[in-house]
Amino acid sequence: MKIRRNVRAVLLDDDHLVFLRRGWPGGHSYYETVGGGVEADDANLEAALRREVMEEVGATIGPATEFLTVTEPGERVTVVRHFFRADVLTMDPGRRDGPELDDPDLGDFSPVRVPLNVLALAALGLQPIELAHYLRDHVNSWGA
Repeated sequence: MKIRRNVRAVLLDDDHLVFLRRGWPGGHSYYETVGGGVEADDANLEAALRREVMEEVGATIGPATEFLTVTEPGERVTVVRHFFRADVLTMDPGRRDGPELDDPDLGDFSPVRVPLNVLALAALGLQPIELAHYLRDHVNSWGA
């Protein structure tokens, strides 16, 4: 069984959280955490997370704390998603440089800031459900 590791960031930017709005022309948009696959040349999970955050939203982050791990077994590949919380230190979408930005078949990857409250998060319909439940239960304690 092959294991694929994925790092995801819940980014706190003052009194907002930063997510990605994904979508395709004529399709429905959805929201997801910033992140992606761990590559062979990443020194560790946090290094992969920092690379993904820069690639996808052009941000540098402070210390990252893993708060949730979700394992999704498959027939050929098991995906292990590591979710981290981190504060945004700087963010300039002009610095984004991920390969997905150059592939129109992958759709739109727009950073969005969402108010730091349960109702705003619930409206996003975040997946996996374990993440949505964790954020619902903890986001009020993250206030600035």
